[in-house]
Amino acid sequence: MKLNHAAGAIIAAATAISASALAQPPSPRLLRTQTAFDIVVNLPYAEAAPLFGPEGERSWAGKHWNPQFLYPQPAHDEQGAVFTVRHGSATDLWVNTLFDLQARHFIYAYFIPDIMVTTIDVRFTSSNSATTQVYVAYTRTALTSEGNDHVTTFTATDKTAAKDWQRSIDTYLAARRR
Repeated sequence: MKLNHAAGAIIAAATAISASALAQPPSPRLLRTQTAFDIVVNLPYAEAAPLFGPEGERSWAGKHWNPQFLYPQPAHDEQGAVFTVRHGSATDLWVNTLFDLQARHFIYAYFIPDIMVTTIDVRFTSSNSATTQVYVAYTRTALTSEGNDHVTTFTATDKTAAKDWQRSIDTYLAARRR
């Protein structure tokens, strides 16, 4: 049943890409970038992993991270989850394509219509029983020439995200311990 939900989620997300973007032949100059980084969470894996689901991320990601779940209801982190996130005037459509706690691997795809598609690959390894290393890889693909500017801007942010994520998570964990 989860596979049916995941397939439905992917189909729903694909429809978010406008017909105009699909009707036009792709420009040979559309950008595709890949950026990756590692951070360390000072928690065992069982406690660290939930912080990287859309619901768990609310605790440390800041007020701009406010996913609105379309599926499932009530909202919770699972494979096949579909949600939106508003950033400025854009509403991004997200799909959790892989949420495998046992395999220590999550994958998200999100779409900004007529702009870009992004996948986020999150993998976890335990350094020891008290810390978890988190590897995050972004792949961004422009859908239009306007999307090239967004891919360039987001990729520049991705290159500095490790420091921001590490600081936000460390601040959250310090406040939690008080």
